[in-house]
Amino acid sequence: MVSIADVARDAGVSSSTVSYVLSGKRSISSETQRRVEASIHRLGYHPHAGARALASSRTSVLALIMPLRTDIDVPVLMGFVNSVVTTARNYDYDVLLLTNDEGPAGLRRVADSAMADALLLMDVEDEDSRVPVLQSLSCPGVLIGLPNDPGDLSCVDLDFSAAAKRCVRHLADLGHEQVALIGPSPVVYERGTSFAGRFLRGFTSAARERGLHATSQACLPSYEGVRDCLDRILTEQPRLTGLVVHNEAVLDPLLSELHSRDMRIPEDISVVAVTPDEMAANRSVPLTTVSLPSEDIGRIAVEMTMRELQGVRSPEVRLLSPRLTPARSTAQRH
Repeated sequence: MVSIADVARDAGVSSSTVSYVLSGKRSISSETQRRVEASIHRLGYHPHAGARALASSRTSVLALIMPLRTDIDVPVLMGFVNSVVTTARNYDYDVLLLTNDEGPAGLRRVADSAMADALLLMDVEDEDSRVPVLQSLSCPGVLIGLPNDPGDLSCVDLDFSAAAKRCVRHLADLGHEQVALIGPSPVVYERGTSFAGRFLRGFTSAARERGLHATSQACLPSYEGVRDCLDRILTEQPRLTGLVVHNEAVLDPLLSELHSRDMRIPEDISVVAVTPDEMAANRSVPLTTVSLPSEDIGRIAVEMTMRELQGVRSPEVRLLSPRLTPARSTAQRH
C-alpha cells in the first residue's frame, strides 16, 4: 500500500509538503505541486479518508437524500443518482445515499454527526418541511426540485410547467382537440410533490390556451391502475385522440392496454411521454417524448454544491428548458 512517505520520496520533497499539497492549507510553488501530483498519480496513492477528514475538517462526502417508495420508478431515480455520483467523483467526492424517511430530523442527524460536507435533497414538495431545516444548517444544501419558497437555497429541475405546455402544443399543432393527461400515482399529488403539480398546472393552462377539451387522471403504477385510469378518461372523453403521459412506470402497461383495446398508435391515438431518452426508444412504437434530463440535473446539482463548498454563496433557481423529440407515436389528426 502506497504511503505519503513513498509519494514524498518519489517527488523529492518532505512528507509535510505532500500533506500541504493535499490539504491546500499552505501555499506551495506550482512546480512543486505539479511534481507531487504527478507522483500521486504515478504511484496510485489514495489519502486515508479518516486522516484527510481530520486534517481538512472535510469528509469529502456529499449526502443525497432520495425517495424510496413503492410509487417510485427506480430506473428513473437511479438516473439521477448515477449522475450525482459520477459528477461527485470528478471532484474526488463520494456520495452517501439516504432515504427521506426521517424527514427534517434526518437532515439534522447527518449535519450534527458531520457525516457529509453538504446535502442534496430530491423529491421536493411544494411546502417541504425539510427546506427551513436545510436553511438553518451550517453545511450547504441544494434542492433537486422546486418548492414554493426556496428562500436562499439553490435549486435545479426540469421546467415541468413548460414541459407540459410543450406536450399539449405539440398535440394541438397536429390537430388534436380531445386530449388527456395520465399523471403520477394519486399519493404523489396528495403529498404536494412539486414536479407533479407544476406539470398538471402547465397542462391545464396550455389546454385552455388552445381551446382543447382536456382531462387529467392520476394513475396507479399497475396494469389494473392503467385499465381503471383509461376507463375513467374514455368515459369522460369517448372521442379522445391525444394522450400526454407523465408517469414513466405505466408506459409499458399503457401501450399494452391500448393495443388490447384496438386503439392503434398513432392512427387512432397519439401518445407523447415525459421520460428519459433511453427509456423511450425500446418500445413497440418509438415514443414522441419530452426528455427528462436526469444526467444534466444531477451534474448541475453537484456543481452548485461544490461552488458553495468553495465559499461562493450565490443562490439560484435553474429550470431546464424542455426538449421535445417527435417520433412515430404522434401524427396529424385527419
